[in-house]
This record gives sequence, structure tokens and C-alpha cells, in this order.
Amino acid sequence: MTLEISDYGLIGDCETAALVGNNGSIDWLCWPRFDSGACFAALLGTPRNGRWLIAPEAEITRSSRQYRGETLILETDFECPGGAVRITDFMPRRGDKEVSDLVRIVTGLRGQVPMKTELSPRFDYGRIVPWINQINGENRLRAVAGPHAVVFDAPVPLSASDGSITARFTVSAGQELPFVLAHEASHLPPPEICNAQHALEDTERYWTEWAGRCQYRGPWREAVVRSLITTKSMTYRPTGGIIAATTTSLPEAIGGSRNWDYRFCWLRDATFTLHSLVSAGYRTEAEQWCDWLLRAVAGAAHQAQPLYGIAGEHRCDEMEADWLPGYRGSRPVRLGNAAYSQLQVDIFGSVIDTLHQARCHGLEMHEAASGLQSALLSHLENIWREPDEGIWEVRSDRQHFVHGKLMSWVAFDRAIKSARNFGLEGPVERWEALRNEIKQEILDRGFDADRGAFVQAYGSKALDASTLLIPLFGFLPAEDSRVRSTVAAIEKDLMRDGFVLRYDPEEAVDGLPGDEGAFLACSFWLADNMILQGRRDEAQALFERLLSLRNDLGLLSEQYDWKEKRLVGNFPQAFSHFSLIDTAFNLCDGHGSLEEASGS
Repeated sequence: MTLEISDYGLIGDCETAALVGNNGSIDWLCWPRFDSGACFAALLGTPRNGRWLIAPEAEITRSSRQYRGETLILETDFECPGGAVRITDFMPRRGDKEVSDLVRIVTGLRGQVPMKTELSPRFDYGRIVPWINQINGENRLRAVAGPHAVVFDAPVPLSASDGSITARFTVSAGQELPFVLAHEASHLPPPEICNAQHALEDTERYWTEWAGRCQYRGPWREAVVRSLITTKSMTYRPTGGIIAATTTSLPEAIGGSRNWDYRFCWLRDATFTLHSLVSAGYRTEAEQWCDWLLRAVAGAAHQAQPLYGIAGEHRCDEMEADWLPGYRGSRPVRLGNAAYSQLQVDIFGSVIDTLHQARCHGLEMHEAASGLQSALLSHLENIWREPDEGIWEVRSDRQHFVHGKLMSWVAFDRAIKSARNFGLEGPVERWEALRNEIKQEILDRGFDADRGAFVQAYGSKALDASTLLIPLFGFLPAEDSRVRSTVAAIEKDLMRDGFVLRYDPEEAVDGLPGDEGAFLACSFWLADNMILQGRRDEAQALFERLLSLRNDLGLLSEQYDWKEKRLVGNFPQAFSHFSLIDTAFNLCDGHGSLEEASGS
């Protein structure tokens, strides 16, 4: 039976990641990078599409799991009539090695437990069955398919047939059995297998030291640190790029077609990412993110795009994996994301604001930052009046989305402040005129007096949760009557079971069929608005309710299905976790404004 999304835990080596089910099955792993073809794709299909199971063969009477302290080492305990066993899962950081290791240590806790393991690597998203041959004795096998090879090293005899490797064994109290799966390019000799115990010690030391740098000292430290570890694990170490999620095509509604590939880096996440990292004290990671951002958008300003690959790749072409049935029948399964070719005007504001925040916080930035910013602003002068696909990447006709206009205002506002405070060269008077023009147009065309709210797009009556960012970016103060009435309208008409939709699909036109869940970041934005309005108790109540949606390991997906009471969408979701971090700081600091936080 397919597990719930919340039944999965995350492990990774800061270059790729795996999802481990609470049943002992690793059902998702892309090797060697986050965006590589999955070699375990059972998450989007069946065990035949690739997985690695280690579990008791005896009846499981109770199970539990937890991360070891403030690390990304996952421990799953199974109790059976004859004993108890623990599976410790982790991926050591690679350093300069080309090899990526996945380690699973089976430890007997009590009595004796009969166990089984079944390893079924299926490269290219569950499509390619590898050739398996034995090397160095009966306990080490190598599976090869095209450019990929994995070596499986086990402390028990293994057997292979039909592209799968199996073993049955018994673990006794005090016994420790390490299983290691190593990935390397198939044209290279089989890699050396890591020492599991040494790798465990190194991994625990790394994550404990990294988490110990967190500067948050508020009452929700556990949630903040777990969110920081999660987002750090989604950072591609060689480049500093941070992916939106580790998965593709986990549906926004079970059985629906709103299924997208999120293993890319979005420019609009930049401001939130930088704010969270700097607030928590991770300046090095913030600088690496800025460097990735500058490299990605380098070039002709008119070629800037909403998202890029983890190394800054421009092409993110979308296709459908028709051989995969999808998570619980949710099709299509998409690989790549066609939104990279959309016009999304808001990204320019995100980039300019991020660079401004970086200056405010004294971060080291590439020397090309000033020239690139001026080029982006010159291009924005020519396009901000155009309709676009917007923050939610609609697949219908372009519209004049209010959020896009808001972020155009942000771009020129932050450029003016950077010129005055940091000597950024540019036509400040023209920027001021544009800033004033954009603001007046938003007030005239983006606010619907009959509904008493800023709306999704000019001429529309539909609400949009992205308008909650209006006071957060300093466009209007939180006490402005139009902001207050917008927040009130969203609370009245855009909430389901206490959580915020990004928009109502039945009211707004997005070119897609079906429904979706509540978008979790939007509910955090509402809490931030409540803080600015002096409604701290309500904000805290909403924040703690959002925390209750996390799974037992502290992980959040993109959305929440309020009808079925379950997490939906890609998982874990960086945007959800960065929003959690920001709101936790805002509740402690007493502000919720991104503009205040940047020191502008």
C-alpha cells in the first residue's frame, strides 16, 4: 500500500537526497544529483520502479522513528514479538569524492529479529533494469546500466535475480550490521566502500556542529533548527543553489494533474532564503546563495528566467514519464519544468531586493553585482507594464498580476535605497518616478473597492494570498485600511479549516483542471501580517497550528489537504520551511516586515 507523504523521512549528502518510508523502504533517490534520474522511483509507482527495503520479516507490533539529535541521521525502531531492531539511515557528505554513499546500519536492540532486505535499483526514473554481477565474494554485488553503477556491500550473503538483490538474516541484541550502497560512474573501477561506523561519526559531527551555529534562541528552536537542517540538505554543495523540493510530481490534490518538478532553484525564493539564513546566523550559506544567484542570471537581462538548474543551467525542458503511474495514480509525472520559459515579472524585484538585503547585512558579493543589477533594472523599465504568468506560474493567458507589479515597485524602491545608502550608480530620479507610477497604478487598478481588497490581477475580483506580501515588503503599512481590509477578506473567503489558499481555483483562471490544498507559506504570511497588526496571540496560535501539520520528523510539504487532513505536494518544501523560520523570528522580534529586517 502506498504510504502517505508524511510517512517519509529525509536523508541526504547536500548533493542529492533520499526519502525513507516508516516501513523501512527507501522509495526515492536521484543519483548523483538532486535533478538526476531517480534510481529508486517507487514513490511515483510501485516497488518495481525501484526501492531499497530493509525491514523485519516478523510481525511489527510497534514502530517509531526520530532524527539523532540535531542531525540528518534517521533512526527507525521496530518492535516484534521476539525482539526489537533499529535501522540507522544516513548519507555521508562526499567532500571531494566522486562517490556517493548511502548507509543503513541494522542494530539489534533486544532479543532476535528475522530481517529481510530487497534492493531493486531502476535507473532513469524506474525504467532501466541494471545488469548485476558479483565482485569480491558473495557479499558484494555491482549493478550497472549505461553511465550509472552502484556497488552493494553487505555483511550477509546476497542473491540476485531479475534485477534485484535480496537477503534474509537474523539480528540479535547488541549486533550491528552495516549495509552500504555506493554510486559511481560506470566507466570507473568499483569504488572503495566506506567504513560505516567512521562515516556515521563524521556525519553526526558535521550536522551537530552546523546546527550549533543557529542563532535562534526563541521558544520554537526545535522547529527552526529542523527547518534549517532540512533546507541545508536541499542545498547543492558544489554551487550553493537551493532546490525548491527534493521530489517531482507529488500531487497538490491526490489523483489530480497539478504535479510539478520542483528539483530546481527559483529566483522568487531568493529574498526569503537570504532573510532566513542571515537571521539564523548562516552568513556563509547566504553568500553562497547570492553567488549562485548572480551566476545564474548573468548575461543578457532579457534572458533572465524564473528558475534555473542547480548549477545555473538554463534549459529545464519538461516531459512526461508515461511509464510511471504516479503517486496514488496522480498523473502525469513531469520531469523538468516548462515554467522556466515563462515571463514572470516579479523575479526582478526578488533579485534586486536580495542584493539590497545582502548589502544591508554586509555580505560579500561578486563584483559584478552592481552592473548586473543596473542591467536588470533597465530591462524591467521596459517590461513591467506587460502582462505575465505571475508568481503562481499559471498556464492560461497572461494577466496583469498585482504581485508582479508589487515586486516591480520593490525593485525600484530597493535600487533607490541602494543608491542612497551604498553608492549604487544609476538614474535615481527616473527610478523614483517609476516607483511612484507603479505604486499609483497598483492603488488605482489593483484594489477592488467593492470587495474591499487587493485582488489577484487588474480587472479581477479574485483574491490572492500573494497580496499578503504588500505590508511585508513595505509597500503600505500594516495599519493602512486597505491592507487591513485585504487581510480580513482573505481570512473570510480564502481560508479553509484555518489555512490559507494561494487563490481559489474555482474563482481564478489558471488554465489547470482540478483543486489543490492550502499553500502553507501563505498561512505563514498571514501570521506575519497578524504580527504587524498587533495580533500576536492570533499569530502565535496560527503558527503553532501550522507546526502541528509537520510530520513526526518535523518536515513540511508544499500544501495541506484540509479535507483529508494530510500533507500534499512536493516534499519536503523549502518555501514552507523558510516561511516557518521567518515567522518564528518575527514572533520573537515583534516584526514581520522583510523591509524592516533588511535595515532599509
